[in-house]
Amino acid sequence: MSWGTRSMMTRRFILATSAVGLATWLGSSSSVLAPAEPFAVTHTDEEWRKLLKPDQYAVLRQSATERPFSSPLLNEHCPGVFACAGCDHGVFSSETKFESGTGWPSFWAPLNEQVIGTTRDTAFGMIRVEVHCSRCGGHLGHVFNDGPKVTGLRYCMNRVAMTFNPATT
Repeated sequence: MSWGTRSMMTRRFILATSAVGLATWLGSSSSVLAPAEPFAVTHTDEEWRKLLKPDQYAVLRQSATERPFSSPLLNEHCPGVFACAGCDHGVFSSETKFESGTGWPSFWAPLNEQVIGTTRDTAFGMIRVEVHCSRCGGHLGHVFNDGPKVTGLRYCMNRVAMTFNPATT
């Protein structure tokens, strides 16, 4: 085999393996919005678009992220429950809310482990843990292990993915 042929085969090999590697990486770089679990609340994509505001749809159904410091819920400090905006399922208590300085409402624990689900998210070349509503599968945000000492967790949530239901007295 001549140098030119060996060089061409090497280039072809590199290009082919690079293409396979890139395709594999791109295929694994998206978050899984709806894990293979059944949800109590389901709608067609068209129904979700009618039920939700455009920014809610983008976050809850397409895993978008809102701009930091844009949330009125960031400064919500009244007693009550934060619920999924897609199905009104209670997910976080105001008692576990804390100021993380990140620009998104943050909590150190959900109401209980059954109200949320988690999925490995490798979008944008990072490995994160996505948090979704266990009732409708709507994307709420992500959980990180840099929270307060209570649990060490920071549930960093999108405000458009939630509503606030004040406690009744």
